[in-house]
Amino acid sequence: MKFNELGFEPQVLEALDAMRFDTPTPIQEQAIPAIMQQKDVIACAQTGTGKTAAFVLPILNEICKNPSNGKVNTIVIVPTRELAIQIDQQIEGLSYFTNATSIAIYGGGDGKSFDSEKNALLTGADIIVCTPGRFMSHLNMGYFDTSGVKHFILDEADRMLDMGFNEDIMKIAEKLPKKRQNLLFSATFPPKIRALANQLLKEPTTINIAISKPNEGIKQGAYLVHDGQKIALIKSILTKTNFEHVLIFTGKKIMVKEITQALSKVGIQAKGIQSDLDQKEREQVLLDFANKKIRVLVATDILARGIDIKGINLVINYEVPRDEEDYVHRIGRTARGDNKGVALTFINENECYEFSKIEKLIEKEVPKIKLPEGFDEGPAYNPIRKTSIHKKKFHPKKKSHKPN
Repeated sequence: MKFNELGFEPQVLEALDAMRFDTPTPIQEQAIPAIMQQKDVIACAQTGTGKTAAFVLPILNEICKNPSNGKVNTIVIVPTRELAIQIDQQIEGLSYFTNATSIAIYGGGDGKSFDSEKNALLTGADIIVCTPGRFMSHLNMGYFDTSGVKHFILDEADRMLDMGFNEDIMKIAEKLPKKRQNLLFSATFPPKIRALANQLLKEPTTINIAISKPNEGIKQGAYLVHDGQKIALIKSILTKTNFEHVLIFTGKKIMVKEITQALSKVGIQAKGIQSDLDQKEREQVLLDFANKKIRVLVATDILARGIDIKGINLVINYEVPRDEEDYVHRIGRTARGDNKGVALTFINENECYEFSKIEKLIEKEVPKIKLPEGFDEGPAYNPIRKTSIHKKKFHPKKKSHKPN
Protein backbone atom coordinates (compact mmCIF):
# COMPACT_ATOMS: atom_id res chain seq x y z
CA MET A 1 0.00 0.00 0.00
CA LYS A 2 1.09 3.58 -0.73
CA PHE A 3 0.19 6.78 1.13
CA ASN A 4 -1.75 8.03 -1.90
CA GLU A 5 -4.12 5.07 -1.49
CA LEU A 6 -5.23 6.09 2.03
CA GLY A 7 -7.56 8.92 1.00
CA PHE A 8 -5.52 11.88 2.24
CA GLU A 9 -6.23 15.46 1.24
CA PRO A 10 -3.82 17.05 -1.31
CA GLN A 11 -2.12 19.20 1.36
CA VAL A 12 -1.19 16.12 3.40
CA LEU A 13 0.03 14.21 0.35
CA GLU A 14 2.12 17.21 -0.67
CA ALA A 15 3.90 17.19 2.70
CA LEU A 16 4.51 13.45 2.49
CA ASP A 17 5.92 13.87 -1.01
CA ALA A 18 8.18 16.73 0.09
CA MET A 19 9.51 14.55 2.93
CA ARG A 20 9.92 11.63 0.49
CA PHE A 21 7.55 9.39 2.42
CA ASP A 22 5.99 6.96 -0.02
CA THR A 23 5.05 3.74 1.76
CA PRO A 24 3.42 3.54 5.22
CA THR A 25 4.92 1.39 7.96
CA PRO A 26 2.81 -1.52 9.29
CA ILE A 27 1.47 0.53 12.23
CA GLN A 28 0.56 3.38 9.88
CA GLU A 29 -1.12 1.05 7.39
CA GLN A 30 -3.31 -0.47 10.11
CA ALA A 31 -3.98 2.56 12.30
CA ILE A 32 -4.63 5.32 9.75
CA PRO A 33 -7.79 3.81 8.17
CA ALA A 34 -9.30 3.05 11.60
CA ILE A 35 -8.57 6.58 12.86
CA MET A 36 -9.99 8.12 9.69
CA GLN A 37 -13.17 6.10 10.31
CA GLN A 38 -13.43 7.83 13.72
CA LYS A 39 -12.89 4.61 15.65
CA ASP A 40 -11.20 4.44 19.03
CA VAL A 41 -7.86 2.66 18.72
CA ILE A 42 -5.50 0.88 21.08
CA ALA A 43 -2.19 0.15 19.39
CA CYS A 44 0.86 -1.67 20.65
CA ALA A 45 4.01 -0.67 18.80
CA GLN A 46 7.52 0.13 19.91
CA THR A 47 9.40 3.31 19.11
CA GLY A 48 10.93 3.55 15.67
CA THR A 49 7.88 2.03 13.94
CA GLY A 50 6.39 5.34 12.78
CA LYS A 51 3.53 5.49 15.27
CA THR A 52 3.65 9.29 15.65
CA ALA A 53 2.76 9.77 11.99
CA ALA A 54 0.14 7.04 12.40
CA PHE A 55 -1.97 9.37 14.54
CA VAL A 56 -0.75 12.78 13.31
CA LEU A 57 -1.55 12.24 9.62
CA PRO A 58 -5.27 11.38 9.98
CA ILE A 59 -5.73 14.24 12.47
CA LEU A 60 -4.12 16.71 10.05
CA ASN A 61 -6.27 15.30 7.27
CA GLU A 62 -9.45 15.98 9.23
CA ILE A 63 -8.28 19.52 10.07
CA CYS A 64 -7.77 20.14 6.33
CA LYS A 65 -11.33 19.01 5.66
CA ASN A 66 -12.84 20.80 8.67
CA PRO A 67 -10.75 23.87 9.59
CA SER A 68 -10.51 25.01 13.19
CA ASN A 69 -13.36 26.92 14.80
CA GLY A 70 -10.96 28.77 17.09
CA LYS A 71 -10.88 25.94 19.63
CA VAL A 72 -8.35 23.22 20.36
CA ASN A 73 -9.05 20.16 18.21
CA THR A 74 -6.66 17.53 19.58
CA ILE A 75 -4.92 16.81 22.89
CA VAL A 76 -1.85 14.55 22.81
CA ILE A 77 -0.55 13.47 26.23
CA VAL A 78 3.06 12.22 26.48
CA PRO A 79 5.33 11.26 29.41
CA THR A 80 8.31 13.59 28.86
CA ARG A 81 9.18 17.10 27.69
CA GLU A 82 11.58 15.70 25.11
CA LEU A 83 8.87 13.59 23.50
CA ALA A 84 6.45 16.55 23.49
CA ILE A 85 9.02 18.67 21.64
CA GLN A 86 9.80 15.89 19.19
CA ILE A 87 6.16 15.23 18.29
CA ASP A 88 5.51 18.95 17.90
CA GLN A 89 8.44 19.12 15.48
CA GLN A 90 7.06 16.19 13.48
CA ILE A 91 3.68 17.88 13.32
CA GLU A 92 5.39 21.02 12.05
CA GLY A 93 6.93 19.08 9.18
CA LEU A 94 3.84 17.06 8.26
CA SER A 95 1.54 20.11 8.45
CA TYR A 96 3.75 22.37 6.31
CA PHE A 97 1.22 22.66 3.47
CA THR A 98 -1.82 22.83 5.76
CA ASN A 99 -3.08 25.62 8.01
CA ALA A 100 -2.87 23.44 11.11
CA THR A 101 -1.14 24.84 14.21
CA SER A 102 0.40 23.05 17.18
CA ILE A 103 2.32 23.75 20.38
CA ALA A 104 4.26 21.66 22.90
CA ILE A 105 3.27 22.32 26.51
CA TYR A 106 5.61 21.07 29.22
CA GLY A 107 7.06 22.06 32.56
CA GLY A 108 10.46 23.46 33.36
CA GLY A 109 10.20 26.70 31.39
CA ASP A 110 9.90 30.29 32.54
CA GLY A 111 6.88 32.59 32.90
CA LYS A 112 7.04 33.61 29.24
CA SER A 113 6.63 30.02 28.06
CA PHE A 114 3.64 29.55 30.38
CA ASP A 115 2.05 32.70 28.96
CA SER A 116 2.56 31.53 25.36
CA GLU A 117 1.02 28.17 26.27
CA LYS A 118 -1.95 29.92 27.86
CA ASN A 119 -2.38 32.06 24.74
CA ALA A 120 -2.35 28.96 22.50
CA LEU A 121 -5.05 27.36 24.65
CA LEU A 122 -7.16 30.51 24.60
CA THR A 123 -6.86 31.18 20.86
CA GLY A 124 -7.21 27.54 19.88
CA ALA A 125 -4.07 25.91 18.49
CA ASP A 126 -5.28 22.86 16.56
CA ILE A 127 -3.05 20.31 18.28
CA ILE A 128 -1.72 20.50 21.84
CA VAL A 129 1.13 18.10 22.73
CA CYS A 130 1.65 18.13 26.47
CA THR A 131 2.95 16.44 29.57
CA PRO A 132 0.23 15.59 32.13
CA GLY A 133 1.39 17.76 35.03
CA ARG A 134 1.83 20.95 33.03
CA PHE A 135 -1.48 20.50 31.25
CA MET A 136 -3.23 19.97 34.60
CA SER A 137 -1.78 23.32 35.75
CA HIS A 138 -3.55 25.06 32.84
CA LEU A 139 -6.77 23.10 33.30
CA ASN A 140 -6.97 23.92 36.99
CA MET A 141 -6.89 27.66 36.25
CA GLY A 142 -10.20 27.37 34.43
CA TYR A 143 -9.55 29.43 31.29
CA PHE A 144 -9.22 26.56 28.78
CA ASP A 145 -12.43 25.82 26.86
CA THR A 146 -12.29 22.06 26.20
CA SER A 147 -15.57 21.91 24.27
CA GLY A 148 -13.88 21.77 20.86
CA VAL A 149 -11.65 18.76 21.61
CA LYS A 150 -12.44 15.92 19.21
CA HIS A 151 -9.42 13.69 19.71
CA PHE A 152 -7.69 12.54 22.93
CA ILE A 153 -4.40 10.73 22.32
CA LEU A 154 -2.13 8.99 24.83
CA ASP A 155 1.37 8.21 23.52
CA GLU A 156 3.82 5.98 25.42
CA ALA A 157 0.93 5.19 27.75
CA ASP A 158 2.77 2.41 29.56
CA ARG A 159 5.62 4.73 30.47
CA MET A 160 3.15 7.34 31.75
CA LEU A 161 1.57 4.79 34.06
CA ASP A 162 5.03 3.72 35.25
CA MET A 163 5.69 7.38 36.12
CA GLY A 164 2.48 7.63 38.17
CA PHE A 165 0.36 9.75 35.80
CA ASN A 166 -2.75 7.56 35.85
CA GLU A 167 -4.71 9.93 38.10
CA ASP A 168 -3.80 13.01 36.03
CA ILE A 169 -4.81 11.23 32.82
CA MET A 170 -8.22 10.35 34.21
CA LYS A 171 -8.76 13.90 35.53
CA ILE A 172 -7.91 15.33 32.10
CA ALA A 173 -10.26 12.86 30.40
CA GLU A 174 -13.12 13.85 32.72
CA LYS A 175 -12.83 17.49 31.65
CA LEU A 176 -13.03 16.70 27.92
CA PRO A 177 -16.23 16.22 25.86
CA LYS A 178 -17.67 12.73 26.29
CA LYS A 179 -18.16 12.50 22.55
CA ARG A 180 -14.60 12.30 21.26
CA GLN A 181 -12.18 9.89 19.63
CA ASN A 182 -9.68 8.19 21.96
CA LEU A 183 -6.37 6.79 20.74
CA LEU A 184 -3.97 4.91 23.02
CA PHE A 185 -0.46 3.99 21.89
CA SER A 186 1.80 1.85 24.05
CA ALA A 187 5.01 -0.12 23.63
CA THR A 188 3.70 -2.92 25.86
CA PHE A 189 0.30 -4.36 26.81
CA PRO A 190 0.47 -5.06 30.57
CA PRO A 191 -2.78 -5.45 32.57
CA LYS A 192 -2.69 -1.82 33.74
CA ILE A 193 -2.78 -0.63 30.11
CA ARG A 194 -5.75 -2.87 29.38
CA ALA A 195 -7.49 -1.47 32.46
CA LEU A 196 -6.84 2.10 31.30
CA ALA A 197 -8.13 1.25 27.82
CA ASN A 198 -11.31 -0.21 29.32
CA GLN A 199 -11.88 3.06 31.21
CA LEU A 200 -11.27 5.42 28.29
CA LEU A 201 -11.94 3.67 25.00
CA LYS A 202 -15.24 2.59 23.44
CA GLU A 203 -15.26 -0.55 21.30
CA PRO A 204 -11.69 0.09 20.17
CA THR A 205 -9.90 -1.34 17.18
CA THR A 206 -6.92 -3.25 18.58
CA ILE A 207 -3.63 -3.20 16.68
CA ASN A 208 -0.66 -5.22 17.86
CA ILE A 209 2.52 -4.81 15.86
CA ALA A 210 5.10 -7.43 16.79
CA ILE A 211 7.36 -5.94 19.43
CA SER A 212 10.39 -6.92 21.45
CA LYS A 213 12.48 -7.77 18.41
CA PRO A 214 15.35 -5.38 17.73
CA ASN A 215 15.82 -3.97 14.26
CA GLU A 216 17.76 -6.41 12.07
CA GLY A 217 20.11 -3.54 11.22
CA ILE A 218 21.46 -3.52 14.80
CA LYS A 219 24.63 -5.57 15.35
CA GLN A 220 24.46 -6.66 18.99
CA GLY A 221 27.31 -7.65 21.27
CA ALA A 222 28.11 -7.92 24.98
CA TYR A 223 31.18 -7.73 27.19
CA LEU A 224 31.53 -9.65 30.45
CA VAL A 225 33.25 -7.04 32.58
CA HIS A 226 33.73 -6.10 36.23
CA ASP A 227 32.28 -2.72 37.27
CA GLY A 228 35.75 -1.29 37.89
CA GLN A 229 36.73 -2.00 34.28
CA LYS A 230 33.73 -0.41 32.56
CA ILE A 231 34.90 3.19 32.10
CA ALA A 232 38.28 1.97 30.84
CA LEU A 233 36.44 -0.27 28.38
CA ILE A 234 34.38 2.65 27.07
CA LYS A 235 37.58 4.66 26.55
CA SER A 236 39.15 1.72 24.71
CA ILE A 237 36.13 1.26 22.42
CA LEU A 238 35.82 4.95 21.56
CA THR A 239 39.53 5.59 21.00
CA LYS A 240 40.05 2.51 18.82
CA THR A 241 36.91 2.84 16.66
CA ASN A 242 35.43 5.50 14.41
CA PHE A 243 31.91 5.66 15.86
CA GLU A 244 30.92 9.32 15.45
CA HIS A 245 27.54 9.47 17.22
CA VAL A 246 27.41 7.49 20.46
CA LEU A 247 24.67 7.14 23.10
CA ILE A 248 25.55 5.60 26.47
CA PHE A 249 22.78 4.52 28.83
CA THR A 250 23.23 4.15 32.57
CA GLY A 251 20.58 3.58 35.21
CA LYS A 252 22.30 5.84 37.75
CA LYS A 253 22.47 9.63 37.64
CA ILE A 254 25.82 9.64 39.45
CA MET A 255 27.36 7.55 36.69
CA VAL A 256 26.31 10.10 34.03
CA LYS A 257 28.72 12.58 35.62
CA GLU A 258 31.51 10.04 36.19
CA ILE A 259 31.43 8.78 32.60
CA THR A 260 31.29 12.23 30.97
CA GLN A 261 34.15 13.52 33.12
CA ALA A 262 36.30 10.45 32.39
CA LEU A 263 35.74 10.75 28.63
CA SER A 264 36.37 14.49 28.58
CA LYS A 265 39.74 13.98 30.31
CA VAL A 266 40.94 11.86 27.38
CA GLY A 267 39.72 14.33 24.79
CA ILE A 268 36.42 12.68 23.84
CA GLN A 269 33.60 15.22 23.46
CA ALA A 270 30.89 14.02 25.86
CA LYS A 271 27.95 15.53 27.69
CA GLY A 272 25.37 14.06 30.03
CA ILE A 273 21.62 14.42 30.35
CA GLN A 274 19.45 13.39 33.29
CA SER A 275 16.49 14.65 35.26
CA ASP A 276 18.50 17.04 37.48
CA LEU A 277 19.27 19.35 34.55
CA ASP A 278 16.90 22.25 33.98
CA GLN A 279 14.87 22.33 30.78
CA LYS A 280 17.09 24.76 28.86
CA GLU A 281 20.21 22.74 29.66
CA ARG A 282 18.57 19.51 28.53
CA GLU A 283 17.33 21.07 25.30
CA GLN A 284 20.76 22.50 24.52
CA VAL A 285 22.53 19.19 25.17
CA LEU A 286 20.06 17.35 22.92
CA LEU A 287 20.43 19.99 20.22
CA ASP A 288 24.23 19.80 20.35
CA PHE A 289 24.11 16.02 20.14
CA ALA A 290 21.58 16.01 17.29
CA ASN A 291 23.78 18.49 15.37
CA LYS A 292 26.88 16.34 16.09
CA LYS A 293 28.62 19.10 18.03
CA ILE A 294 29.33 16.47 20.65
CA ARG A 295 30.31 12.89 19.91
CA VAL A 296 28.97 11.14 23.00
CA LEU A 297 25.75 11.61 24.96
CA VAL A 298 25.49 9.86 28.34
CA ALA A 299 21.91 9.51 29.54
CA THR A 300 19.63 7.91 32.06
CA ASP A 301 16.47 6.15 30.84
CA ILE A 302 14.75 9.50 30.32
CA LEU A 303 15.86 9.09 26.68
CA ALA A 304 15.19 5.38 26.24
CA ARG A 305 11.82 5.86 24.59
CA GLY A 306 10.35 8.28 22.16
CA ILE A 307 13.43 10.31 21.25
CA ASP A 308 14.32 10.11 17.60
CA ILE A 309 17.85 11.41 16.99
CA LYS A 310 19.08 10.37 13.59
CA GLY A 311 22.56 9.10 12.91
CA ILE A 312 23.36 7.36 16.20
CA ASN A 313 25.66 4.51 15.20
CA LEU A 314 26.59 3.08 18.61
CA VAL A 315 24.55 2.47 21.77
CA ILE A 316 26.27 1.25 24.93
CA ASN A 317 24.37 -0.15 27.90
CA TYR A 318 26.64 0.58 30.86
CA GLU A 319 24.57 -1.89 32.89
CA VAL A 320 22.08 -4.57 31.86
CA PRO A 321 18.63 -2.91 31.76
CA ARG A 322 16.37 -4.15 34.56
CA ASP A 323 13.44 -4.65 32.20
CA GLU A 324 13.85 -6.74 29.06
CA GLU A 325 11.63 -4.37 27.07
CA ASP A 326 13.88 -1.47 28.06
CA TYR A 327 16.76 -3.24 26.32
CA VAL A 328 14.86 -3.20 23.05
CA HIS A 329 13.94 0.48 23.47
CA ARG A 330 17.48 1.48 24.40
CA ILE A 331 19.25 -0.22 21.51
CA GLY A 332 16.46 0.97 19.20
CA ARG A 333 18.02 4.45 19.30
CA THR A 334 20.45 3.21 16.65
CA ALA A 335 19.75 1.77 13.20
CA ARG A 336 16.73 4.04 12.71
CA GLY A 337 14.95 3.50 9.41
CA ASP A 338 17.22 1.71 6.95
CA ASN A 339 20.45 2.64 8.74
CA LYS A 340 22.83 0.23 10.45
CA GLY A 341 24.12 0.45 14.01
CA VAL A 342 25.90 -1.34 16.85
CA ALA A 343 24.62 -2.01 20.38
CA LEU A 344 26.98 -3.17 23.14
CA THR A 345 26.01 -4.21 26.67
CA PHE A 346 28.29 -4.47 29.70
CA ILE A 347 27.46 -7.46 31.93
CA ASN A 348 28.93 -7.82 35.40
CA GLU A 349 28.99 -11.00 37.48
CA ASN A 350 25.56 -10.29 39.00
CA GLU A 351 23.71 -9.49 35.76
CA CYS A 352 24.12 -12.70 33.76
CA TYR A 353 20.68 -14.06 34.62
CA GLU A 354 19.03 -10.73 33.77
CA PHE A 355 20.77 -10.69 30.40
CA SER A 356 19.71 -14.28 29.70
CA LYS A 357 16.09 -13.10 30.08
CA ILE A 358 16.74 -10.46 27.41
CA GLU A 359 18.15 -13.12 25.08
CA LYS A 360 15.07 -15.24 25.69
CA LEU A 361 12.80 -12.28 24.91
CA ILE A 362 14.53 -11.37 21.64
CA GLU A 363 14.96 -15.08 20.78
CA LYS A 364 18.60 -14.57 19.99
CA GLU A 365 21.91 -15.26 21.70
CA VAL A 366 23.95 -12.06 21.79
CA PRO A 367 27.64 -12.72 21.03
CA LYS A 368 29.98 -12.28 24.02
CA ILE A 369 33.05 -10.30 22.97
CA LYS A 370 36.51 -10.87 24.44
CA LEU A 371 37.88 -7.93 26.41
CA PRO A 372 40.61 -5.96 24.61
CA GLU A 373 44.28 -6.75 25.11
CA GLY A 374 45.60 -5.35 28.38
CA PHE A 375 42.40 -5.97 30.36
CA ASP A 376 42.25 -8.49 33.18
CA GLU A 377 39.83 -11.34 32.55
CA GLY A 378 36.18 -10.50 33.17
CA PRO A 379 33.61 -12.66 34.98
CA ALA A 380 32.33 -15.91 33.48
CA TYR A 381 28.90 -15.90 31.88
CA ASN A 382 26.71 -17.83 34.28
CA PRO A 383 23.00 -17.25 33.56
CA ILE A 384 21.78 -19.44 36.42
CA ARG A 385 19.73 -17.33 38.81
CA LYS A 386 21.53 -16.52 42.02
CA THR A 387 19.69 -16.60 45.32
CA SER A 388 20.68 -15.56 48.79
CA ILE A 389 18.18 -17.89 50.42
CA HIS A 390 19.77 -21.05 51.78
CA LYS A 391 17.69 -23.85 53.16
CA LYS A 392 18.80 -24.97 56.55
CA LYS A 393 19.12 -28.67 57.09
CA PHE A 394 16.59 -30.06 59.55
CA HIS A 395 18.07 -31.93 62.45
CA PRO A 396 15.39 -33.60 64.60
CA LYS A 397 15.95 -33.19 68.29
CA LYS A 398 16.75 -36.34 70.18
CA LYS A 399 14.10 -37.42 72.57
CA SER A 400 14.93 -37.01 76.19
CA HIS A 401 14.94 -40.12 78.31
CA LYS A 402 14.93 -38.43 81.68
CA PRO A 403 13.48 -40.60 84.45
CA ASN A 404 10.05 -39.73 85.72
